[in-house]
Amino acid sequence: MAYTLGEAAKASGKSKATISKAIKSGRLSAVKQDTGVFRIEAAELHRVYPKTVDGNQDRTPQTVSQTLENTPSVKELQARLEAVQERLTDRDTVIADLREDRDRWRQQATALLADQRPVPQPVTEPAPQPDQPVVQPPKGFWKRLFG
Repeated sequence: MAYTLGEAAKASGKSKATISKAIKSGRLSAVKQDTGVFRIEAAELHRVYPKTVDGNQDRTPQTVSQTLENTPSVKELQARLEAVQERLTDRDTVIADLREDRDRWRQQATALLADQRPVPQPVTEPAPQPDQPVVQPPKGFWKRLFG
């Protein structure tokens, strides 16, 4: 009997990644088919990973019953789910309100900034007097730096 990677993982109680790593490292031998699917012989799998029953082989009946006692019931889980959904709805409402406030503040700030900005006046240079010589600024960087 040969297992696929997923079947081998279920039979051994390990993850598919663990089985794949064991194959790649050479600890576990497998045949890779043309389709890319691994075929792992049962004897080879259980040589490396002893057979388990639903991953509960190492549990005693006492620990299994204790685990069942501690698991929440379906009604309790539904109640928790409803509470979480209600909290999410409340948070969505708060987020929507905060976004509205932000947009209002942004509009108000934009309007205030528009009112406070000075109107730019055209810059006019005084016309040179006919009796004063026209002074040209130095052209190059070094001339401007050192005069």
